Amino acid sequence: MDPNMVNAGDMNGSGNLMDFLDEPFPDVGTYEDFHTIDWLREKSRDTDRHRKITSKSKESIWEFIKSLLDAWSGWVVMLLIGLLAGTLAGVIDLAVDWMTDLKEGVCLSAFWYSHEQCCWTSNETTFDDRDKCPQWQKWSELLVSQSEGASAYILNYFLYIMWALCFAFLAVSLVRVFAPYACGSGIPEIKTILSGFIIRGYLGKWTLLIKTVTLVLVVSSGLSLGKEGPLVHVACCCGNFFSSLFSKYSKNEGKRREVLSAAAAAGVSVAFGAPIGGVLFSLEEVSYYFPLKTLWRSFFAALVAAFTLRSINPFGNSRLVLFYVEYHTPWYMAELFPFILLGVFGGLWGTLFIRCNIAWCRRRKTTRLGKYPVLEVIVITAITAIIAYPNPYTRRSTSELISELFNDCGALESSQLCDYINDPNMTRPVDDIPDRPAGPGVYSAMWQLALALVFKIVITIFTFGMKIPSGLFIPSMAVGAMAGRMVGIGVEQLAYHHHDWIIFRNWCRPGADCVTPGLYAMVGAAACLGGVTRMTVSLVVIMFELTGGLEYIVPLMAAAVTSKWVADAFGKEGIYEAHIHLNGYPFLDVKDEFTHRTLATDVMRPRRGEAPLSVLTQDSMTVEDVETLIKETDYNGFPVVVSKDSERLIGFAQRRELILAIKNARQRQDGVVSNSIVYFTEDPPELPPNSPHPLKLRRILNLSPFTVTDHTPMETVVDIFRKLGLRQCLVTRSGRLLGIITKKDVLRHMAQMANQDPESIMFN
Repeated sequence: MDPNMVNAGDMNGSGNLMDFLDEPFPDVGTYEDFHTIDWLREKSRDTDRHRKITSKSKESIWEFIKSLLDAWSGWVVMLLIGLLAGTLAGVIDLAVDWMTDLKEGVCLSAFWYSHEQCCWTSNETTFDDRDKCPQWQKWSELLVSQSEGASAYILNYFLYIMWALCFAFLAVSLVRVFAPYACGSGIPEIKTILSGFIIRGYLGKWTLLIKTVTLVLVVSSGLSLGKEGPLVHVACCCGNFFSSLFSKYSKNEGKRREVLSAAAAAGVSVAFGAPIGGVLFSLEEVSYYFPLKTLWRSFFAALVAAFTLRSINPFGNSRLVLFYVEYHTPWYMAELFPFILLGVFGGLWGTLFIRCNIAWCRRRKTTRLGKYPVLEVIVITAITAIIAYPNPYTRRSTSELISELFNDCGALESSQLCDYINDPNMTRPVDDIPDRPAGPGVYSAMWQLALALVFKIVITIFTFGMKIPSGLFIPSMAVGAMAGRMVGIGVEQLAYHHHDWIIFRNWCRPGADCVTPGLYAMVGAAACLGGVTRMTVSLVVIMFELTGGLEYIVPLMAAAVTSKWVADAFGKEGIYEAHIHLNGYPFLDVKDEFTHRTLATDVMRPRRGEAPLSVLTQDSMTVEDVETLIKETDYNGFPVVVSKDSERLIGFAQRRELILAIKNARQRQDGVVSNSIVYFTEDPPELPPNSPHPLKLRRILNLSPFTVTDHTPMETVVDIFRKLGLRQCLVTRSGRLLGIITKKDVLRHMAQMANQDPESIMFN
């Protein structure tokens, strides 16, 4: 006889009784899609599991080895995430490089070579014409044997547009058919998932595969978007895949989120070649719960990912990013003024971008525009390609553009931006070229940059949020870098022509190298990225890891802080928080302040005039009563009280676990019928003879639900929800149950207090 069966005849004369759930059954403790996890329960389950492993490890050598493997599993997962994220980033970089150049021409000696690789291998390349070699042919040379002239230009123009449309159409079709979750940057959803929300399939294998492939296609198509944000999503997909291989993480949603926080750090590490910046990004921007252990593991994952990418060496310069630069001149105190002005520009651009982009995305959601995602992508790609081709600064990939804008003008630079008038008597080392008057190339480059800046500002608003993978880091940095370079050239020319002015007299002597326009581009890039995302610490660290220049931390900090202050003056939300609110996800932002003087009783349900709270009693409801209650309501759980008259609180039972428990009891336990009594107490209730078997569900009852009194200030309640990650809390007075407050109620109340639409919070 089953040891779980006891003879209940002595107690109530009704045959056998099973203390249900003595053995766990499948799916208990899991959550439904689009629901929030219970952080406290996940934490206590992990503590129980750990306690069990520790006590067992003393029993035998085998159990001790198992406990060691369990302890090391976290580091193994981090190693695997780092290796896969680094490999995927390297493959994406190489593929983007090749496919971007494919729009303009092809390498005859080996078609899989990009333009740069093709001319590296050539013996006929001269230093001045390093981009020209016989092995690399533009499409006009290949098809009509002409490299110059109107017909060649028109043919190249036409094929550039066709390739861009082909790449974009392929990308949007793959996303639509195979993985709808692969669109967008992914960071708003990852922030929501890390706060405890469940979105099944968002980090799945299909999403990983399709996002990786389509990311290459959309970046190569020349659209105004970057791969950096989506790489965080790709790394988190890797984290989700590897955590599902270890029961420690696959069976505990709280532990899984620790892995995903570290994976986000690895994603930024490979996106920017900034391992420390990645860890700080995860801590500052995306993570909700970030214990010290996760900090170490994030650091390890970011290190492995960066090392893997460095081994692949996608750019062939032993650097992890395309726009690595080194400057040779120090900055001066007087330059802080233009740096702060760039910070103001970054804050204003951030505010403008967020407002316009959210308005456009809302229009997409609420009008017929949203029904034609493929057409929208095709139209935006066509407009981008048609306008981008004539201007050399928009035709090339955005990463290459940023690289050129960041560059210091050395003696070997052939860029238009470095077309200065040289002094024939100059005899100086190559690195330290004095300030010179601008030549015609610089002036024409300024015009082209100004047009490119306006185009980039407008087109990025419509591109971000389409049904394709789209990151925002690179377009934001490009906008800031263009503005910064123009300001830098302006300051440089001012200093050259007016070196006797009082502000220049102290630090800018004639013939000295005073102003570095590339530094202004870098500061502008940081300011614009900060204005859009509201990052500060992680942004500065990412930028100095990018540039390897520690002495430029102060200008970067000044610009980042100014851009955040200016942008915050118009609204506290960064672009990711704005998209979270647009989608109605239940995200309680730690940065939001709640200053209103409302009480728990004002927010709890039921309110005056509403039906009383749906509750379970501890020992007087039948299985049929419980099933009817579940069928007629859609609540996530039910408070359990002594009786409907006393309303004294006993605990809380989750809806999903009640359904699973009753279903399994009917299958596995004889005698459980619709009129069996369900009880949550230790001992069965007194029942008349010949009653059907009662069903004991004490094991699924949470005996310590979080409670507050009806006069608790909502400020405290909001803080409790934030810091403990609660799904719901019960409101009592003197031990009697009055009502319930869920996370959704808290968010709706906060929206109402901020004069926003409370119905915009859609999920539980």
